[in-house]
Amino acid sequence: MAESTIWWIATGLAVAVELATGTFYLLMIAIGLAAAAIAAHLGAGATAQLVVSALVGGGAVAGWHMRTLRHPKARPAASNPDVNLDVGETVHIAHWQPDGTATVKYRGANWTVIHHSGSTPSSGAHRVVEVVGSRLVVDKIN
Repeated sequence: MAESTIWWIATGLAVAVELATGTFYLLMIAIGLAAAAIAAHLGAGATAQLVVSALVGGGAVAGWHMRTLRHPKARPAASNPDVNLDVGETVHIAHWQPDGTATVKYRGANWTVIHHSGSTPSSGAHRVVEVVGSRLVVDKIN
């Protein structure tokens, strides 16, 4: 079996394992393995193939890691306005119940409202900061 065939099989296995696990870094390793297969097609020796695989795969992993460090992780869906359109909307709360909840009419339905931790319940305008199940978590608008 040709050396390039072994590299291509290793590339396919890395991609298959990545698909099964969802580890994006394995795709970067697969790029390095494919680069080694191309080096084998070009007639490079076994040592050169290993060096090409290590440099390209390692460089791809390092590059992807640096990219993920620069981009912050997305907020959880419950508090992400890109996912949940209720986040950022305003509701008016007339009064709070003794258990720390309130009921508001919002989007044509009655919703249970709880205050965001660290804030004291008071009547008036509030902004939705998170949706937890069928409850709106709100902060007082100053």
